[in-house]
Amino acid sequence: MLAVGAVSLPALAFAQAAGKPVPTVAVKVQTELTGLNHPWSLAFLPDNQGALITERGGNLRLWQPGKPLSAPITGVPSVWVEGQAGLWDVRIAPDFDKTRRVYLSYAKKDDKGQPHAELGYGTLSADGLNLENFKTIFVETPALESGINLGGKLLFDPQGNILMSLGDNNQRIEAQNLNSLRGKVIRLTAEGGIPQDNPFVKQLGAHPEIYTFGNRNPQALAFNPWSGDLWETEHGPRGGDEVNILKPGNNYGWPLATYGINYSGMPIPEAKGTHIDGMEDPLYYWRISPGVSGMAFYNNAKFPAWKGTLLVGALKETSLIQLKVNNKRVLSEKRMLTNLGQRIREVQVGPDGYVYVLTDESAGKLLKISPK
Repeated sequence: MLAVGAVSLPALAFAQAAGKPVPTVAVKVQTELTGLNHPWSLAFLPDNQGALITERGGNLRLWQPGKPLSAPITGVPSVWVEGQAGLWDVRIAPDFDKTRRVYLSYAKKDDKGQPHAELGYGTLSADGLNLENFKTIFVETPALESGINLGGKLLFDPQGNILMSLGDNNQRIEAQNLNSLRGKVIRLTAEGGIPQDNPFVKQLGAHPEIYTFGNRNPQALAFNPWSGDLWETEHGPRGGDEVNILKPGNNYGWPLATYGINYSGMPIPEAKGTHIDGMEDPLYYWRISPGVSGMAFYNNAKFPAWKGTLLVGALKETSLIQLKVNNKRVLSEKRMLTNLGQRIREVQVGPDGYVYVLTDESAGKLLKISPK
């Protein structure tokens, strides 16, 4: 049994948080799966059909509690694996009950051997073991420079459009360039078209897919169930991890505004401070990066004390961060799973109300967190 414990906030984070802390709750951590090869994403299927899990090396698996993990699902596109590149996110279509569509984001080489970030979908067979008629609906151009800062997170909005995060790929200033897709969150229709209410549809020289810009390396996207706002976690460089509320057309500052420095210890060359007029400040940030990753809002009766919290995985700190939130404010912060010793990549609240996390390791795990 593990218990949620507090961490000294000033040592880890910028502390505007001054509200009541998340109550300490004793929890049980159960290992559902072991031996996953750098698992990256988890998507629950409806009607107790289980969940789909991506492994960065290119496998998509079906997990059903009480049954062995499936063999790799066939029909998944081949992927380019290097650094953070590979098979990333998996999300099911809002109308999955009718279409059985499964969307994947991934990195793949083209016919000339050049790698790109891509998005596509296929139809999951009735037995869950095949992804049929896979169709690519988006390819980021130009080709990727390297396998770092790639984003690749997906989320459907209430209109049925799909959002996808694209990192700056270490081409920092391109995050400010509307004629580039580096360092952006984009928004597409379910078929890969351009929603006509996207903010830059009518702006000459801007990619019409762009929803927000100035984003370094977005790690998770989720809608706040109480306010309806779109929230995002984002990697800073050395320091400066962020939580943002994303609004269409807004500029989130990178690399001109940041709380981080270069990995060498030197300032970011393009940085002009922590705040720039006309650019959005982060809702919350850490001066020392925990390595934020997946996130999920908790709004379920299984943990009544956790209602109104945001759960954020931490890669560098190998822990689960709990942020108490109220509309557009973070009130307090705690850590749990601090003795886990594994990088937490994905966080999801299951249909059963329990919390599920994936650990990004060569022998990664799926963990289930329930009340003691």
